[in-house]
Amino acid sequence: MNKYIDIIKNSYSDYWNYIKQSVLMELNWENYFYGLLLISLVVWGLEALFPWRKNQSLFRKDFWLDTFYMFFNFFLLNLIVLIALSNTAAALFNDILGVVGLSMANFKLLEINTLPFFARIFLFFIVVDFVQWWTHRLLHRVEFLWNFHKVHHSVKEMGFAAHLRYHWMEPVVYNSLKYIPLAIIGGFSAQDVAFVHFFNIAIGHLNHANINWDYGWLKYIFNNPRMHIWHHSKALPEERKYGVNFGLTLSIWDYLFKTNYIPYSGRDIELGFTGDEDFPKGFVQQELYPLNRKN
Repeated sequence: MNKYIDIIKNSYSDYWNYIKQSVLMELNWENYFYGLLLISLVVWGLEALFPWRKNQSLFRKDFWLDTFYMFFNFFLLNLIVLIALSNTAAALFNDILGVVGLSMANFKLLEINTLPFFARIFLFFIVVDFVQWWTHRLLHRVEFLWNFHKVHHSVKEMGFAAHLRYHWMEPVVYNSLKYIPLAIIGGFSAQDVAFVHFFNIAIGHLNHANINWDYGWLKYIFNNPRMHIWHHSKALPEERKYGVNFGLTLSIWDYLFKTNYIPYSGRDIELGFTGDEDFPKGFVQQELYPLNRKN
């Protein structure tokens, strides 16, 4: 038990020191604070220069709520619970394997460190995105998970910061399902992770931005604003009632598994979900949903 208490204590102190080093610019590749800030300002600038919905304010509906969500989910949530929970769960899982004489090393299939930089990056990127695509489908298909995912779909006007409006339970689900496949092909450096993470953040911001882009033929590979707007559509055909366009960074999975759906320009479609008029509007109420929701 003392071992796990020490892991929790160290997780809090280490991540707090990391945040301080980030803000004080004492980090390079791993400085997610200024990386997130820079990407956000660039994409917001693109919204100002090339607005798709020209009557939508640059400070759109819930702009400040989504901005708070962005920093809360990216930093404070990690400090409050996620890093400690993740490190403790990983240690517990390895200890359980140890009882039967195994460790994660027994399941490792590849020696990633022997691969060239871009091969490592590509493999990490593909595995993460594919697992996240399937996880995203689960969030829409399983009612228990959908009730958490409603927070993200409560966005009524799309903008870059809507990318990181999500319930605190979502990263728990995503990280849990990513753990084993990433452990099997482990050995990635901090630079590998940062490179992919910043790229994914940039694409995610663009997907939610008020920009009329689809990247030409690259739309069949990368998710884009014209495609992702339909993922947030309030009205979908009955045969598509569990959602469409589940790609986070890549759109190719949707084309491969026939979940792509762009019937026409979605510029002015209504966003949300059935019953969203009764969904909580404030941060605290949304974070407590669905734990205190009425049946």
